Amino acid sequence: MLGDAAKALAVFDAVMHDAALRAAAGEVPKDRLWLFRDARDRCLETSEAGLQPEEMELEAHAIDPNATAQIAKLEPQQLAIWISAAPDPQRSALALFYLDEFSHEEILAIADLKTPELAKLLGNARQQFQAWLNACIPHDDHIEELPA
Repeated sequence: MLGDAAKALAVFDAVMHDAALRAAAGEVPKDRLWLFRDARDRCLETSEAGLQPEEMELEAHAIDPNATAQIAKLEPQQLAIWISAAPDPQRSALALFYLDEFSHEEILAIADLKTPELAKLLGNARQQFQAWLNACIPHDDHIEELPA
Protein backbone atom coordinates (compact mmCIF):
# COMPACT_ATOMS: atom_id res chain seq x y z
CA MET A 1 0.00 0.00 0.00
CA LEU A 2 2.90 2.33 0.65
CA GLY A 3 5.00 1.46 -2.37
CA ASP A 4 8.09 1.34 -0.13
CA ALA A 5 9.13 -1.94 1.50
CA ALA A 6 11.02 -0.27 4.37
CA LYS A 7 8.05 1.93 5.30
CA ALA A 8 5.67 -1.02 4.99
CA LEU A 9 7.87 -3.11 7.29
CA ALA A 10 8.01 -0.29 9.84
CA VAL A 11 4.20 0.02 9.80
CA PHE A 12 3.81 -3.75 10.04
CA ASP A 13 6.17 -3.89 13.03
CA ALA A 14 4.30 -1.04 14.76
CA VAL A 15 0.90 -2.67 14.15
CA MET A 16 2.10 -6.06 15.41
CA HIS A 17 3.76 -4.48 18.48
CA ASP A 18 0.55 -2.62 19.34
CA ALA A 19 -1.53 -5.78 18.77
CA ALA A 20 0.76 -7.80 21.05
CA LEU A 21 0.51 -5.15 23.79
CA ARG A 22 -3.28 -5.11 23.49
CA ALA A 23 -3.46 -8.90 23.59
CA ALA A 24 -1.20 -9.05 26.65
CA ALA A 25 -3.43 -6.53 28.41
CA GLY A 26 -6.59 -8.41 27.35
CA GLU A 27 -7.78 -5.41 25.30
CA VAL A 28 -8.26 -7.00 21.88
CA PRO A 29 -11.36 -5.46 20.21
CA LYS A 30 -14.20 -7.84 19.38
CA ASP A 31 -14.35 -6.55 15.79
CA ARG A 32 -12.20 -9.02 13.81
CA LEU A 33 -11.32 -6.33 11.24
CA TRP A 34 -9.72 -3.92 13.74
CA LEU A 35 -6.19 -5.01 12.86
CA PHE A 36 -6.72 -4.34 9.14
CA ARG A 37 -8.27 -0.94 9.87
CA ASP A 38 -5.38 -0.05 12.16
CA ALA A 39 -2.82 -1.10 9.54
CA ARG A 40 -4.62 0.86 6.80
CA ASP A 41 -4.87 3.97 8.97
CA ARG A 42 -1.17 3.81 9.83
CA CYS A 43 -0.28 3.37 6.16
CA LEU A 44 -2.37 6.41 5.26
CA GLU A 45 -0.70 8.46 8.00
CA THR A 46 2.73 7.37 6.79
CA SER A 47 1.97 8.13 3.15
CA GLU A 48 0.55 11.56 4.03
CA ALA A 49 3.83 12.43 5.74
CA GLY A 50 5.88 11.52 2.65
CA LEU A 51 5.78 12.46 -1.00
CA GLN A 52 2.38 12.12 -2.61
CA PRO A 53 1.81 10.94 -6.16
CA GLU A 54 0.81 13.62 -8.57
CA GLU A 55 -2.90 13.49 -9.32
CA MET A 56 -3.60 12.82 -12.95
CA GLU A 57 -6.29 11.40 -15.14
CA LEU A 58 -5.45 7.90 -16.32
CA GLU A 59 -6.55 6.62 -19.67
CA ALA A 60 -9.38 4.10 -19.45
CA HIS A 61 -10.39 1.41 -21.93
CA ALA A 62 -13.42 -0.85 -22.09
CA ILE A 63 -12.78 -4.24 -20.51
CA ASP A 64 -11.39 -6.47 -23.23
CA PRO A 65 -12.70 -10.03 -23.61
CA ASN A 66 -9.03 -11.09 -23.92
CA ALA A 67 -8.02 -9.43 -20.63
CA THR A 68 -7.63 -12.78 -18.89
CA ALA A 69 -5.01 -13.85 -21.45
CA GLN A 70 -3.20 -10.53 -21.03
CA ILE A 71 -3.23 -10.81 -17.23
CA ALA A 72 -1.87 -14.36 -17.45
CA LYS A 73 1.29 -12.89 -19.00
CA LEU A 74 1.89 -10.64 -15.97
CA GLU A 75 4.27 -11.34 -13.14
CA PRO A 76 2.52 -11.01 -9.74
CA GLN A 77 4.86 -8.12 -8.88
CA GLN A 78 3.61 -6.15 -11.88
CA LEU A 79 0.03 -6.24 -10.57
CA ALA A 80 1.23 -5.30 -7.08
CA ILE A 81 3.20 -2.34 -8.43
CA TRP A 82 0.23 -1.15 -10.48
CA ILE A 83 -2.08 -1.35 -7.45
CA SER A 84 0.43 0.40 -5.18
CA ALA A 85 0.58 3.35 -7.58
CA ALA A 86 -3.18 3.97 -7.40
CA PRO A 87 -4.39 6.84 -5.22
CA ASP A 88 -6.18 6.01 -1.99
CA PRO A 89 -8.99 4.99 -1.39
CA GLN A 90 -8.79 3.22 -4.76
CA ARG A 91 -5.51 1.56 -3.72
CA SER A 92 -7.07 0.18 -0.51
CA ALA A 93 -10.16 -1.04 -2.36
CA LEU A 94 -8.07 -2.80 -5.03
CA ALA A 95 -5.67 -4.38 -2.55
CA LEU A 96 -8.49 -5.70 -0.39
CA PHE A 97 -10.51 -6.86 -3.41
CA TYR A 98 -7.64 -8.72 -5.08
CA LEU A 99 -6.49 -10.35 -1.84
CA ASP A 100 -9.72 -12.33 -2.27
CA GLU A 101 -9.94 -12.83 1.49
CA PHE A 102 -12.71 -10.39 2.37
CA SER A 103 -16.40 -10.12 1.60
CA HIS A 104 -17.68 -6.90 0.05
CA GLU A 105 -19.13 -5.91 3.43
CA GLU A 106 -15.72 -6.38 5.07
CA ILE A 107 -13.99 -4.36 2.36
CA LEU A 108 -16.53 -1.57 2.88
CA ALA A 109 -15.89 -1.62 6.63
CA ILE A 110 -12.08 -1.70 6.41
CA ALA A 111 -11.81 0.96 3.68
CA ASP A 112 -14.59 3.06 5.22
CA LEU A 113 -16.51 3.19 1.94
CA LYS A 114 -20.13 2.92 0.85
CA THR A 115 -21.22 0.38 -1.78
CA PRO A 116 -21.56 2.90 -4.66
CA GLU A 117 -18.10 4.33 -3.86
CA LEU A 118 -16.50 0.88 -3.88
CA ALA A 119 -18.24 -0.04 -7.14
CA LYS A 120 -17.08 3.19 -8.80
CA LEU A 121 -13.49 2.80 -7.56
CA LEU A 122 -13.24 -0.81 -8.72
CA GLY A 123 -14.98 -0.11 -12.05
CA ASN A 124 -12.72 2.84 -12.85
CA ALA A 125 -9.64 0.90 -11.79
CA ARG A 126 -10.54 -2.05 -14.02
CA GLN A 127 -10.87 0.25 -17.04
CA GLN A 128 -7.61 2.04 -16.19
CA PHE A 129 -5.90 -1.31 -15.67
CA GLN A 130 -7.19 -2.44 -19.08
CA ALA A 131 -5.61 0.64 -20.69
CA TRP A 132 -2.32 -0.17 -18.95
CA LEU A 133 -2.56 -3.81 -20.04
CA ASN A 134 -3.21 -2.78 -23.64
CA ALA A 135 -0.13 -0.53 -23.57
CA CYS A 136 2.18 -3.02 -21.84
CA ILE A 137 0.94 -6.39 -23.03
CA PRO A 138 -0.62 -6.07 -26.45
CA HIS A 139 -2.73 -8.96 -27.62
CA ASP A 140 -3.51 -10.30 -31.05
CA ASP A 141 -7.14 -9.66 -31.96
CA HIS A 142 -7.08 -12.32 -34.62
CA ILE A 143 -4.82 -15.28 -34.14
CA GLU A 144 -4.58 -17.12 -37.40
CA GLU A 145 -3.77 -20.81 -37.39
CA LEU A 146 -0.90 -21.85 -39.57
CA PRO A 147 -1.70 -24.32 -42.34
CA ALA A 148 -0.74 -27.91 -41.51
